[in-house]
Amino acid sequence: MDIILLKKVGGLGELGDKVAVRPGYGRNFLIPTGCAVPATESNLKAFEARRAELEAEAAAMLAEAEARKARLEGTSVTIARKAGEEGRLFGSVGTSDIAEALTDSGVEVAKSEVRLSEGPFRVIGEHEVELHLHSDVDVTVQIEIVPAD
Repeated sequence: MDIILLKKVGGLGELGDKVAVRPGYGRNFLIPTGCAVPATESNLKAFEARRAELEAEAAAMLAEAEARKARLEGTSVTIARKAGEEGRLFGSVGTSDIAEALTDSGVEVAKSEVRLSEGPFRVIGEHEVELHLHSDVDVTVQIEIVPAD
């Protein structure tokens, strides 16, 4: 299935690229989420007419992500959780907990932007967390998990 990308898609292409993808990926994910349209003659003409608008929108999203990165750089957040004597948590600290703590500190972060490559944290201590704000913008923040009283 040939599609035209309306946004940059990691591992697939840039805005305006005409790419071939498996039909299910295009039909069930890329088209419904607004990342792409089928590559028909009418869609090609409509895309070329809207290209400047889409490029300006993409540039604005990138600038907004860069501004959020600047606010988040060097940020450290403390999360208190119940823990046992050896420092193991009763439960875990996951993406939603981290996103909530960062949002409470003043910078809006969505749960989907938090990347935990090794899964949720289950021990107290300091941890580095990567935030994926945009396809071109990543930032690392410090999370300190402390035992709750």
